[in-house]
Amino acid sequence: MKQRGSDLTTLGHRIRHFRGQRGLTLDQLGELVGIAGSQLSLIENGKREARVGTLQAIAGALDVDLTALLATEAPNTRAALEIELARAQRNPLYVSLGLPTVKPTRGTTDETLEAMLGLHRELARRASEAIATPEEARRANTELRERMRERQNHLPEIEQLAEDRVKAAGHRVGALTHREVSVMAEQLGFQLIYVNDLPDSTRSITDIANGRIYLPPASIPGGHGLRSMALQAMAHRILGHERPGSYAEFLQQRLEINYFAACCLMPQEASVAFLQAAKKEKRLAIEDFRDAFGVTHEAAALRFTNLGTAHLDMTMHFLRVNGDGALLKGYENDDIPLPTDVTGSIEGQWVCKKWSARNAFTHTNRTTEFYQYTDTPAGTYWCATQTGRSDDGEYSITLGVPFSEAKWFRGRETTVRAVSTCPDESCCRRAPSELADRWAGQAWPSARLHAQILSPLPSGTFPGVDDAAVYSFLEAHAATDR
Repeated sequence: MKQRGSDLTTLGHRIRHFRGQRGLTLDQLGELVGIAGSQLSLIENGKREARVGTLQAIAGALDVDLTALLATEAPNTRAALEIELARAQRNPLYVSLGLPTVKPTRGTTDETLEAMLGLHRELARRASEAIATPEEARRANTELRERMRERQNHLPEIEQLAEDRVKAAGHRVGALTHREVSVMAEQLGFQLIYVNDLPDSTRSITDIANGRIYLPPASIPGGHGLRSMALQAMAHRILGHERPGSYAEFLQQRLEINYFAACCLMPQEASVAFLQAAKKEKRLAIEDFRDAFGVTHEAAALRFTNLGTAHLDMTMHFLRVNGDGALLKGYENDDIPLPTDVTGSIEGQWVCKKWSARNAFTHTNRTTEFYQYTDTPAGTYWCATQTGRSDDGEYSITLGVPFSEAKWFRGRETTVRAVSTCPDESCCRRAPSELADRWAGQAWPSARLHAQILSPLPSGTFPGVDDAAVYSFLEAHAATDR
């Protein structure tokens, strides 16, 4: 997998540091390892990723262990300052200002670097103070997303648990049936009961004492939702969850039960076989993956992110975007520049108007996926987007890959192309100067609040759940359901 920008910068500084200790020029070191000095310069400046063989050769020529060369800390104080400055200038907060990137030279003093970093730190501090959202929830969500990115959104231990449970229920091919889900519950000692009076703050309730899982009645017979909710409720027991001690733990549990449900509805063995066959024929398509297992388009796209890197050797990104352009859910390991706030949170941020996730809303034929190539500062990406509608309004689901991976997908022949320079605000967020001058001080829009993103969760034994309503519900049903 690709190294991140900060890793490449640190590596470059460490190579330069050890090269300086040996008194070697770029050309001299390049001659020792068999590459041009100009290519070595790109590696030292963090602009090119070196192959493992090249790094081994560099380490040998510099007479250092490869582990020392790849260490994550800066080699000296000066390098630490330059690395921090490079990281600060890549921050979306600075990029959005449209200011040039400053590259330190030998003549740039440490005092100058300290002063520049002081300005960046103060800019970040003031931006942090301006955030009016529940910090704990947003930071916990961001940290969880980063952890899943490091794991390529793949949890093999849960994959195996789900595979074993599905096979034990007798499932072999096709979509997991409601009957098979019921068998899985029975094997755990639970009965699925559908009721009309679940508390509004709950999706399901598990009565551990009496072995019952209460679910809402099916709105659409055979629908994907009830199977998923039942599997999520079972997952708490299978994964040994206890009452969450923090919001971060609550989010981790939600992620794990959703992951387990997805693994059951789209088992790894069958899913990987399906996707590998489609890739071989260069006809990968989320809509085909969705239909093969009887799930929603969003579920299929998310499941693809679980398996695509681990089993198909490709990087990708996933987006769920509201009709107004707000990002509700996202994942990437292909370096696409997702919009973030100063804390790194993506939820509620505006997606570039040039991306297919928003262009798809203008597409006339909404029954099929919308395909588009988008040129961004991080490279060109191919995306497939499907739109839908819920009680909250329109939304779009996007699965995208770098240009080099588009060859495996149906829809790669599209001629639709766009250019995005976001997070530079001049791309699609900043009005032309003459328009801004004309309306400055003459307009007062009333902003729409995304309550589901900004509002804090009520306190209780379980975050966001009305404990009193749950206990009253269980008390009422304990006798009548015997």
